[in-house]
Amino acid sequence: MSFRTLDGLTLAGKRVLLRADLNVPLHDGRITDRTRLERLTPTIRELAARGARVIVCSHFGRPKGKPDPAFSLAPIAAALGEVLGRPVAFAADCIGPAAQAAVAALAPGGVLVLENTRFHAGEEANDPAFAQALADLADLYVNDAFSAAHRAHASTAAVAHLLPAYAGRLMQRELEALAAALDHPARPLAAIVGGAKVSTKLALLGNLIARVNALVIAGAMANTFLAANGIAIGSSLEEPSMHDAARQIAAAAKAAGCEIILPIDAVTATEFRANPPTQMVAIDAVAPGTLILDLGPASVARLVEKLAGWKTLVWNGPLGAFETPPFDAATTTLARAVAERTAAGRLLSVAGGGDTVAALHHAGVAEQFSYLSTAGGAFLEWLEGKTLPGVAALG
Repeated sequence: MSFRTLDGLTLAGKRVLLRADLNVPLHDGRITDRTRLERLTPTIRELAARGARVIVCSHFGRPKGKPDPAFSLAPIAAALGEVLGRPVAFAADCIGPAAQAAVAALAPGGVLVLENTRFHAGEEANDPAFAQALADLADLYVNDAFSAAHRAHASTAAVAHLLPAYAGRLMQRELEALAAALDHPARPLAAIVGGAKVSTKLALLGNLIARVNALVIAGAMANTFLAANGIAIGSSLEEPSMHDAARQIAAAAKAAGCEIILPIDAVTATEFRANPPTQMVAIDAVAPGTLILDLGPASVARLVEKLAGWKTLVWNGPLGAFETPPFDAATTTLARAVAERTAAGRLLSVAGGGDTVAALHHAGVAEQFSYLSTAGGAFLEWLEGKTLPGVAALG
């Protein structure tokens, strides 16, 4: 994986089209999480400090290729200005006269946010004419939106072939962290994959078993593997149609020398709600009519013990139903153990995916991992070994 960075560039007076991810959560007109804005600020500040005219473009929501006030970036631009602590201009369109006039009025070191790129159908169609209209606004292109890099859209892929293209600092940091975790990792390398369905993570599991030394399968996904091995799992969530696939994955892992780690005990309940009566049982002693809702203490202790021997860890998906106490215990305990080893310099830890990010914040250790990706779909496609168009365009 090779890409160009901002190092050594002459930026003074240059018009820089910066592809950002301003697709932040909005509720009743209020941003509920500014993480994406905060992570973007180092690149904007550096570009501005080096005298560039910073032109920020992004999608927001799903306006279906036409203007929709509900998906305007105007309030996001105002919030970005608050995060940056400086004025941020806004253009009522991302191409055409309104955008051109706003760019022309931008002084060196100034920051401008263009209106939602998805207000034009050409964005998601990766239309060359739309990409050219974006490119006409700038001298250079910088992509700082890894979270959108899995989409071959005009502002993430086509425009990068029309201007000199570079990775922003956030994109650079993400790519370097991911390369260190899977492309040239310190070994032993382990991966934790949780979540509900094997069917949605077949490609991911297939890629990982060829790369990692140990693969922890947890969450409801583990139930499918257990049931495929003939273990009774009561009324727990599973995918009977995926039993053959689970056995094939296990066989392929064995052939590749990858250890698959499944639960050896579980926390069960007769109903899924907060704080019901629970039982800790061996994995082969799950009672009929009960639900497996978290890893048991023996499973967690075994993972903490194995953790001591791992040098690199990639984590996607919680170990149990962490949103509902007490089924957050296993995820929280292991997350804190990972954070402790990371802080001690004994482990490179990279985690990502929406539920994973939420679970690590819940455990209070999100900032203590080596890298926490908020990229969602792009992070998953990277784990699957896919080429991401937005990254390939920077090579």
